[in-house]
Amino acid sequence: MLQLVLPKGSLEKATLELFAAADLTVNRSSTVDYKATIDDPRIESVRILRPQEIPMYVAEGMFDLGITGRDWIEETSSDVVSLGELQYSKATSRPIRMVVAVAGDSPVQRVEDLPQGVRVSTEYPEVTRKFFESKGIEADIRLSYGATEAKIPDIVDCIVEITETGRALRAAGLREIDMILQSYTELVANPASYANPDKQHAMHQVRTLLQGVLEARGKVLVKLNVSDRDLDAVIGLLPSMKAPTVSKLHGEGGYAVETVVPKREINILIPALSDAGASDIIELPLAKIVH
Repeated sequence: MLQLVLPKGSLEKATLELFAAADLTVNRSSTVDYKATIDDPRIESVRILRPQEIPMYVAEGMFDLGITGRDWIEETSSDVVSLGELQYSKATSRPIRMVVAVAGDSPVQRVEDLPQGVRVSTEYPEVTRKFFESKGIEADIRLSYGATEAKIPDIVDCIVEITETGRALRAAGLREIDMILQSYTELVANPASYANPDKQHAMHQVRTLLQGVLEARGKVLVKLNVSDRDLDAVIGLLPSMKAPTVSKLHGEGGYAVETVVPKREINILIPALSDAGASDIIELPLAKIVH
């Protein structure tokens, strides 16, 4: 039913892992194959292409559904329907940021300090042009084909580049002076395909599976038993999405309690629960959480 396009390159590994966790495993003959399949009746075909091209291809109707970054949607001004952010990137769950950077020893502190005719290197010429125009600065924008950080200060005065952690910019001796936009990965649809009720339903089902995996990341299910006497103390320690589930144990006093908690808190939480009177504590991994 759906023709799907997924990003190749820096997002490729994280995207394929997300689909596998959502029980939508992408099958292809080799890691360099651009054609793939997913054993699911909702997905007719899969292509793997550069994220720069995906918004245009989806907008033109070559594909019904795709994954790309907000940065490339803005750069190409593509008319697509966003089904929402998928909060993952190549290294973390944080968004990437498109920033303006200068040499670390530059006297420039703000974009407004840059001179008219400033030389700018970037892989995002359209977004960069609009940004500098909004600041009233005439910029000599030069398309970069990579290694953008290396062009300061000999070739250009500043760069517009994406960063997830800022580590690569700092390693190159650069300093951020402004942020143009923040970009998560997005699930986008062709407007005509989205207007088809059957395709739209299938798209939302795929989104539910992907979002369910992302929601479950970093969380675990905790189950435990507790006596009547200690119930309130144990409940007081438990974080939860809504409220812990509490069930009366059969044939004896006490309760079974379960709730979802952040994985990062579990090393503190389990000993505290034991100290408060909980017993038979079980920690279980989660595959998906669908609200």
